[in-house]
Amino acid sequence: MNPSPIHVVKFNLYKYSLPLPLLRFIFIPKLPFSSSSLSLSSSSSSSSSSLQTLDQSQTNSISSSLFHLLPQTQNPKNIVNLICSNLKQHNSNLALLHTEVKALLPHLGTQEVSRVLLTFQSDSSTALSFFNWVKNDLGLRPSTQNYCIVVHTLAWSRKFSQAMKILCELVELVKDDLPSEDVFKNLVLCTEDCNWDPVVFDMLVKAYLRMGRVREGLRSFRKMLRVGFVPTVVASNCLLSGLLKLNCTDRCWEVYEEMERFGIAPNLYTFNILTHVLCKDGDTGKVNKFLEKMEEEGFDPDIVTYNTLINHVQEGCGASLPDLVSYTALMNGLCKEGRVREAHQLFHRMVHRGLNPDIVTYNTLIHGNCKEGKMQESRSLLHDMIWNGISPDSFTCWVLVEGYGREGKLLSALNLVVELQRFGVSISQDIYCYLIAALCQENRPFAAKNLLERMTRDGHRPELEIYNELIKSFCHCDCIAEALRLKTEMVDKEIKPNLVTYGAVIDCLSGLGRSMEGESLVGEMVASGMLPGLAICRALFNGYCRENDIDKAQSLLSFFAKEFQIHDTESFNALIRITGGKGDITRSLEIQDMMLKMGLLPNSLTCKYVIDGLWKSRRVDSASLVK
Repeated sequence: MNPSPIHVVKFNLYKYSLPLPLLRFIFIPKLPFSSSSLSLSSSSSSSSSSLQTLDQSQTNSISSSLFHLLPQTQNPKNIVNLICSNLKQHNSNLALLHTEVKALLPHLGTQEVSRVLLTFQSDSSTALSFFNWVKNDLGLRPSTQNYCIVVHTLAWSRKFSQAMKILCELVELVKDDLPSEDVFKNLVLCTEDCNWDPVVFDMLVKAYLRMGRVREGLRSFRKMLRVGFVPTVVASNCLLSGLLKLNCTDRCWEVYEEMERFGIAPNLYTFNILTHVLCKDGDTGKVNKFLEKMEEEGFDPDIVTYNTLINHVQEGCGASLPDLVSYTALMNGLCKEGRVREAHQLFHRMVHRGLNPDIVTYNTLIHGNCKEGKMQESRSLLHDMIWNGISPDSFTCWVLVEGYGREGKLLSALNLVVELQRFGVSISQDIYCYLIAALCQENRPFAAKNLLERMTRDGHRPELEIYNELIKSFCHCDCIAEALRLKTEMVDKEIKPNLVTYGAVIDCLSGLGRSMEGESLVGEMVASGMLPGLAICRALFNGYCRENDIDKAQSLLSFFAKEFQIHDTESFNALIRITGGKGDITRSLEIQDMMLKMGLLPNSLTCKYVIDGLWKSRRVDSASLVK
């Protein structure tokens, strides 16, 4: 008898019920015999069994066909369904799961693990619990595919920190035990079977960088671009930072060029990294151009940018030392950050190196000090620049004057103007206008008028807005004569008064009991092509009421309604209230009728004032009868 690799006893299974231990004995994958054939036969007619020698494929076929005869809980082919059913019923009770499928655990392979994970891809908590159970409790090592499915599942559920943890674990595992495995490729292949989010590929780049494997991160970055995934600016910045730490400055520029080519918009962090790269290269010219490019793209260098540049200046990287432009740019950045003291220190360091500051350098520091309210330091810098033969320009003057104005020190600002003129510095019209408007707001119109005269002597032509500011200020101080003189001066200089001019003068005249003069200006307005508005109507009406000229007030309302279609219900109500308060109910009702004829509907206040008038009239009549 020659031994064979596998011996199977064929029974009449329909006639006999075989227990599980016997079946296990029957389907032994390999018996300890030699490779020669062994055949057994029996001629007994009463026996319903025979032993045949089968090759491996025949054995697998027969074995598979007999699995369905086993109970569900003991069928190896049913292990995935049993695990999934148990997890759903018992809410991830892994201890109970272990008990119920213990007999089938030898049949649990990586493919079965993948099938379970895919079943629970919408329940990331259960999927992760099962994955950890397989890995930690059963002591099985999941495949790269198992890891990738879990990562995709967690990322799809927005559990990014857990996904990153599993991804870093996979990266480390592949490095130590599976160097031939391609994590990126496996992540892509898994997208065919499970839910996924492109952020996973960003996370892979970050995972490589987190594990200190920058070159693998760069390869994954480029693989993403090749297959059509566009990395986010965050992942790109992480890669740039990692390359910078390895002093791979050329690679940094390659990545930046790829970002531009694929439309990955850089942010301020990108520019800060690249500024550091440039400083390492020691090319000051490139640094200046790069800062200009940052500002052109709408990014203002922040404190990180300037700290990088300052360190570069202090170290004097390479043979190329910073020039005046670089120092000025740094001082400007420090002043923007409110670090004026450090900007001063940098200024003195620059001078010590033998570089002479120019007008831009001085203006940068003066502006920074003025913003901080340090006007004494700003004035000192002004004297310093004049001493060094640098004449202040219009920006210097404007910054200083505005700084004093912001501090409420207008007198100091005026003295500065006088001092600058002594040094032969011309004062711009904008500065004059700013100071005149500031004086008017402080109700100092006479000082503002003196400055206007000085401005005119300097050859500047005042505009309508400045005259209006002065006229409003004079009117606010009830100096109507000065306001009228300025109005006449405007006309003489062929500056046409506008609605603001007339409104201020008419309001002032009405408040001073000179409503008739104010009304005459309305005719002047109309003759010059301007129509009065509601504000002028109310100013004149209130003036006549204060002068107790009710007839004129009523006539005015009728005139404005007819000529300018200004229907002022509020003024009509005030007139009814005044006449009713005097007990003249007939007049009140006449005014109400006039309103109705004009198309104005009386409101609740109209009715209230009429009723009050009726009540007042009744009391007056009662008093007369008593007498």
